[in-house]
Amino acid sequence: MEKKNIEGGLDQAKGKIKEVGGVATGDRELEGEGKLDNRKGKIKDKAGNLRESAEDKLDDLDRDRGNR
Repeated sequence: MEKKNIEGGLDQAKGKIKEVGGVATGDRELEGEGKLDNRKGKIKDKAGNLRESAEDKLDDLDRDRGNR
C-alpha cells in the first residue's frame, strides 16, 4: 500500500469527523473543512492507486523482459 493511500484514508476519516461535528453543532465552517479534507483524502487515495498501478505495470514489463 502506498503512503498516499494511508494519508488519504486518514484525511477522509478526519474530514468525516469534522463534517459530522460541524453538522451536529451547526458550525458550517467546520462542516466545510470536513468536506474539503474528505475530498483531499479521496484525491490522495486515487493518486496512491495510480502510482501503485504504474509500478505494477513497470514490474510486469521488467519480468517480461527478463523472460526473453
